Amino acid sequence: MSLQMSVREVSKTYKMYAGRLEKLGIIKLEDFLLHIPFRYEDYSVISKINQLSQGETVTVQGNVVDIKNEFTRRFKKLQKAKISDGTGTIDVIWFNQPFILNTVKRGDKVSLSGKVGFFGNKLILESPDYEVVIQNRTIHTGRLVPIYPETRGISSKWLRRQVYKILNEEKQNLNEYLPERLIRDESLMDYARAIEQIHFPDSIDNANKARRRLSFDELFLLHLSTEKVKQEWDNVSSGQGFLISKYDNDIKAFLGSLPFELTNAQKRTVEEIFEDLKSKKPMNRLLEGEVGSGKTVVAAIAMYLAYLNGYQSALMAPTEILAQQHYQTIQKLLGPFGVHIQLFTSGEKPREIHDSGYKIKEKNHKPARRSYASSVAGGSSIINRKSFNIAVGTHSLIYNKVEFKNLGLVVIDEQQRFGVEQRALIREKGNNPHLLTMTATPIPRTIALTIYGNLDLSMLDEMPKGRKIVKTWLVPPEKRKGAYEWIEKEISQNKTQAFIICPFIEESESMVTVKAATKEFEKLKEVFPKLKLGILHGKLKSTEKEKVLKDFRNNRINILVATPVVEVGIDFPNATIIMIEASERFGLAQLHQLRGRVGRGDKQSYCLLFTESLNENTLRRLKSMESIYIGAELAELDLKLRGPGELQGTMQHGRDFLKIARFSDVPLIESTKAAAKIIFNELDKYPALKEKVLEVNSKKISPD
Repeated sequence: MSLQMSVREVSKTYKMYAGRLEKLGIIKLEDFLLHIPFRYEDYSVISKINQLSQGETVTVQGNVVDIKNEFTRRFKKLQKAKISDGTGTIDVIWFNQPFILNTVKRGDKVSLSGKVGFFGNKLILESPDYEVVIQNRTIHTGRLVPIYPETRGISSKWLRRQVYKILNEEKQNLNEYLPERLIRDESLMDYARAIEQIHFPDSIDNANKARRRLSFDELFLLHLSTEKVKQEWDNVSSGQGFLISKYDNDIKAFLGSLPFELTNAQKRTVEEIFEDLKSKKPMNRLLEGEVGSGKTVVAAIAMYLAYLNGYQSALMAPTEILAQQHYQTIQKLLGPFGVHIQLFTSGEKPREIHDSGYKIKEKNHKPARRSYASSVAGGSSIINRKSFNIAVGTHSLIYNKVEFKNLGLVVIDEQQRFGVEQRALIREKGNNPHLLTMTATPIPRTIALTIYGNLDLSMLDEMPKGRKIVKTWLVPPEKRKGAYEWIEKEISQNKTQAFIICPFIEESESMVTVKAATKEFEKLKEVFPKLKLGILHGKLKSTEKEKVLKDFRNNRINILVATPVVEVGIDFPNATIIMIEASERFGLAQLHQLRGRVGRGDKQSYCLLFTESLNENTLRRLKSMESIYIGAELAELDLKLRGPGELQGTMQHGRDFLKIARFSDVPLIESTKAAAKIIFNELDKYPALKEKVLEVNSKKISPD
């Protein structure tokens, strides 16, 4: 066998479990060893039977004196055993596990770990973990026992057996790949021992040392692969350096047309982008900014400069709603300056604007004279490469037959929602065009530099002048009725609108406390009989979504009940209230983004958080939204309170970016980054390490 072998090829058993294992990220045999425990049960103290006390969690080892099945009066099956260790005997009971008798036989030496109970005036062990002791070795009892992330049909006990078996058979193939001096300087445990000790540690101290070694590896390899991608990008020459000073007056005229003055952060960011654009080396920059900080305006300035230089631009968004929002914004900003903008989404029917003299070639349609398409449906259309200056769209920009004559700039919004392949395909539409990626996800700077280390980073850390803070309240359940009355009064008196956000489209039987949008919509129509309500969720057809948004924009809908589909891409200045149900199910960063859907006009806005949770830590976490209004600070707080899962979930939509290391371990992030910069230039000296870097590059999720 090889550790690189697919689990499907190893055995019939693994093949049968392959689908479930994939959910845990276990594809190859090696992945079992990199599926790291998230905690340990301490069963390491082995007690004598005559020294046991009620309520203790203990491990007992002894011989099986008797074991049998028994039926209760209600015909439930019990498994009863009597264990002796020479100092005494103790009864053991399991419930409805008849298969135990296939494994544990009279006379076997067994190891049992569990809680000591009291029944019938004597001590017993109730439903303990168990195993037959062979060659004085134990896996599931009598030691620090690893507990793994599980999925349906894959238990920690099953995983433990597989890891133990693979370790025994393949330990000699766990070759060290880090340079000796790095291991020495960083005081790292060697690789093979780290893998062994992370799964079956001799002590908690050893488990921590093993985790540090494997965390170091994960971050170090990430930094090295980032350095490699960055070097490859730096070696590319686009030959598309834009002229800047020639168009100073045009840019000033555009800025003068804006109904507001750019913030200092926007001015700084524009300068950084222009500095990149005038170089023949293609720009590769990440623009991070708060919701409402003005990223779209910055992108519009860059696209206008591309237009002035005779180049086309593409702006790609992850959802139709966001693409439509960008289209409308860019059209409003640049349309008056003669820039032709087109919208491409998979759900749109072709619409034509009869005023431009540009053509569209469509299957089964004659070329339309004096027209150009504002949007194109499906993959059946081929757009004339001269018919637009800026293409705005979803993934349709990649997969539809959209031709670019001279693509010079690609802007990708919420870029973490696109895969590596998609980003590469849009770049291939031009000759190494400049690339600007944007995100509103609040990420602490240190972490952003880790994850996006191969990009230059610009941060919009200033909000536009006059933007009012969205007053935020955590509302107790008993004030729900009063909140409804207040919302109705605010909407009626001030002629404003509201969002009500529910986590799921339909009720889930396993999450009955969560408000489902469809059911909530029906209930709220009775709560607000005088107001007009609409509903928006991801399962609506494009035309239905567009109609709902149009009605909301034109104030034909007072309250929009929605799922988190509105997290990005919704800009309605008249909406001043957002009410979020089951808010404990959202991370602080996501709540902050949802909150950013209001407060976009000149009226005071409000965010109401509802939860049925009584957990003090949960309530304290949600209460922080009342006083913290900076996304990066909220992301930092979530790291401390909930760990890295929320940040990873927000950035990768459920896919763990780091499996072992933690984003909150800033010192380790910094030390691995420093080590990677030194080693990268000497990578050819370490072939095993170089191979690992190539392996990481081939499968990592990264905005490259």
